[in-house]
Amino acid sequence: VQLVESGGGLVQPGGSLRLSCAASGFTFSDSAMAWTRQAPGKGLEWVSSIYTDGMTLYADSVKGRFTISRDNAKNMVYLQMNSLKLEDTGVYICAIDRGTGSLGSRGQGTQVTVSS
Repeated sequence: VQLVESGGGLVQPGGSLRLSCAASGFTFSDSAMAWTRQAPGKGLEWVSSIYTDGMTLYADSVKGRFTISRDNAKNMVYLQMNSLKLEDTGVYICAIDRGTGSLGSRGQGTQVTVSS
């Protein structure tokens, strides 16, 4: 299993970024996927999940600002992040969502820094 994130960077508050996660080594279309993040000095925080039927879930902290999507033909999952806030800063990590709060394999992450 390999998950490779990209698209992070430095952005001003109110800005946007689109993260991508390239998946390989497993049957992507049969797998729920999640985005998580880790802020400096804090634990891993779940951000969003997308299921095989396309259903999506979001943490309250990002609801209305972030959009998760997937492309099964390309084995990709995306996270569109709009109206970014300082507190969105962290390493964003793509993972397989095993359900009931459990995560499977994860990528190395991509850094997102929101700063003025």
